Amino acid sequence: MDKTQKGKFFEDKAVRYLESIGYKVLHKNYRSKYGEIDIIAETDNVIVFVEVKGRFTENFGSGEESITKKKIDKIVKTALQFIEENNLQGKDFRFDVVALKGNQIFHLENAFSLE
Repeated sequence: MDKTQKGKFFEDKAVRYLESIGYKVLHKNYRSKYGEIDIIAETDNVIVFVEVKGRFTENFGSGEESITKKKIDKIVKTALQFIEENNLQGKDFRFDVVALKGNQIFHLENAFSLE
């Protein structure tokens, strides 16, 4: 399985998980000039920007450990562009991480903020 296939595998698994707990998926793999957001969803009238990290093993550390400050900055800028493009100013939003390790799913709500 190459990197693209692994990414799709973990993102599809994350989508199924989010939908199973009541999230409505609005967009997958949203791209801007700043970067990409894996999943954009909505729950309880909150827009949730989700970074998906998956690992089959922990040989190279956990998925959530691989989210750097640079990556967070790209996600935030991309999210702000999505908000502007879709006239969602004034709407509540947050940034979550869904980390998958084997058959385990870890959902970190409010994993990081705009600051």
